[in-house]
Amino acid sequence: MIKNEKIKAAEVDVTGVNGEALGVMPTSEALKLAKELGVDLVCTSLYSSPPPCALISSGKAKEAKQQEKKAARPAKIKEIRLTANIEEHDYDTKKNQAQRILEGGDSVQFVVKVSGKEGAKGKELLEELLRDLKEVGTKKTGIQVSGKQVAVQVDPV
Repeated sequence: MIKNEKIKAAEVDVTGVNGEALGVMPTSEALKLAKELGVDLVCTSLYSSPPPCALISSGKAKEAKQQEKKAARPAKIKEIRLTANIEEHDYDTKKNQAQRILEGGDSVQFVVKVSGKEGAKGKELLEELLRDLKEVGTKKTGIQVSGKQVAVQVDPV
């Protein structure tokens, strides 16, 4: 993302602060307008002539750049292991850990180790976790109950 004096094109196609088209104008005039309004002139693409630029407040430009970086990074899947007979404090710790991971943009794979007839108990535990984390994540897969484990994947909202 190129902004302000780093834009080398002679003319730019400018979009205003509120999204209105201001048309093609010399870069110097666009920079002057940006300074008057107290915003940055940000070039959105270098592949067209004249390059399209937008008048954006500096806070929004930084935020857009951070979101662009976040979107370019592939999401990771972090695994959190639990047991069917988990205590309240341990449950809260795992839930908070999952919440931090989901807010960071990564997915969480919950795996509950079960033995014998604990499959239903493990499924209930995961359903409770999904209810507690519904603000920050949505389940990608259904709850899968297999011989020795119960699993579900949760993606960030």
